[in-house]
Amino acid sequence: MDFLSNIVQQVITILYNLTSSVGMPSYGLAIVLMTIIVKLILYPLSKKQIESTKAMMELQPKMKAIQEKYKDDKQRLNMELANLYKSEGVNPLAGCLPLLIQMPIMIGIFYGIRDFQYAGSAAFLWMESISNPDPTYILPVLSALTTFISSKQTMPDTGNPQNKIMLYFMPLFIGYISLSFPAGLVLYWVVMNIMQIAQQTMMNKAAGK
Repeated sequence: MDFLSNIVQQVITILYNLTSSVGMPSYGLAIVLMTIIVKLILYPLSKKQIESTKAMMELQPKMKAIQEKYKDDKQRLNMELANLYKSEGVNPLAGCLPLLIQMPIMIGIFYGIRDFQYAGSAAFLWMESISNPDPTYILPVLSALTTFISSKQTMPDTGNPQNKIMLYFMPLFIGYISLSFPAGLVLYWVVMNIMQIAQQTMMNKAAGK
């Protein structure tokens, strides 16, 4: 993981030098640019993961009915679930590989930004230093809000109480932990969510939703 973290830090430094070369030296802008680049590169994987996860969640009511009907017959249960996946054109494992590929990258970005050693001023927008938590709480609030919107977009309304709990709990949890994280890391999360929201909106329009 140190390897990926070091690469992230090198990319931030390169992008910072790029902003310096155009007369706008900014580590915050470098993180924003890096996040956009990473999100665009990972878009095919994100798209596949979102589509698979959403399809599986939409099947939950049917899966639950089958599990209840054949709860005493494991062999028939597995057969009926397999038939359901086939008839609906859903592969329950399709979302795993994209997630497994993205996870180390996301972890590397997390540690890379969290432990980044800023050379010179790390001021950005209203913040004196993005190496410290946002004193105005603006970024933590945005992290919670954008997480909620992103989750709302990808979570179908199946009436599942657990889904509703997660829909509201996760944004609050993300917002809470963002209070103590370096602002640079929270900035990355907010920009990533905004990119995710934009990508999901484009996917929905393409699907005619």
